[in-house]
Amino acid sequence: MRMLARALALAATALVPLAAQAQDSRLERLTTRADVMGFEAVGRIDLPAGDGAFCSGALIAPDLVLTAAHCLIHPRTGEPMPPAEMTFRAGFRDGAAIAERSGLRAVVHPDYAGDDPDGLRQLRTDVGLLVLAEPIQSSDAAPFALAPAPGTGGEVSVVSYARERSEAPAWQRACGVSVQGQGVLLMTCDTHFGSSGAPVFETTSGRPRIVSLISRGAKDGADTLVWGMEIEPVVAEVKAALRANRGVWPEAEGATARRLGIAEGGLAQNDAGTSGLNTSGLNRGGALNGGGALNRGGASGALFVRP
Repeated sequence: MRMLARALALAATALVPLAAQAQDSRLERLTTRADVMGFEAVGRIDLPAGDGAFCSGALIAPDLVLTAAHCLIHPRTGEPMPPAEMTFRAGFRDGAAIAERSGLRAVVHPDYAGDDPDGLRQLRTDVGLLVLAEPIQSSDAAPFALAPAPGTGGEVSVVSYARERSEAPAWQRACGVSVQGQGVLLMTCDTHFGSSGAPVFETTSGRPRIVSLISRGAKDGADTLVWGMEIEPVVAEVKAALRANRGVWPEAEGATARRLGIAEGGLAQNDAGTSGLNTSGLNRGGALNGGGALNRGGASGALFVRP
């Protein structure tokens, strides 16, 4: 695993001039109300999967939380979890939240399936929306806008919760995009279990805008490799499904819900905590090759939901 991760990092480095590679910043704990200012709409999603399971997420509308699709699916049964048993805690830190709301309905991308043999497609569509039972006032937590993702060699920022830092968000002001292509990103951001669904921002145009979200990753000692998708077009497709009541649960009266094709154990990991990484997907053009970049189930690393 360690040799493979190093090979992947070296391959990514070869695609970007050294001068374009920024140093990743350290994580900063957002402890006080002043610390979290501007990131109030990032929150922790507490999940009914047992053992304190949670993911990260962010408001993109007063009643709409953006997160990873796999966060909304039970890790053992493979079934959609009841939104009413999920709680979004905006700006949560040390037992207090700026606002808390339970879920009302949920939807994932129509093409998402946890057992998808096309790993690239599964990664690209790992996007879900949690509709809140009541909106959160924008004056308390202003929703984020979306933006196009930066290219290979670009810089992003991430705010996330994770194992061993579940009680407050942590902000990494700068981390790198090692490879961008075919609708997905390979990044060097410092995330861990519980960071699934965390928003990845660009910060060059004023208020941060979401360009991706954390789907999965792999640890190699002190190094982290994480994967996300180019968010704008995918969110547009999920919103269209929500408007059409396609695949939304719980099923609205008079509608026919699509059964989600998620295999049991969709969040399973191997003994090392990660699935196999494959460097053959990094071609000389800097794109990710759908035939080799991601293994079966889209796993190129463990899903970063807090188990």
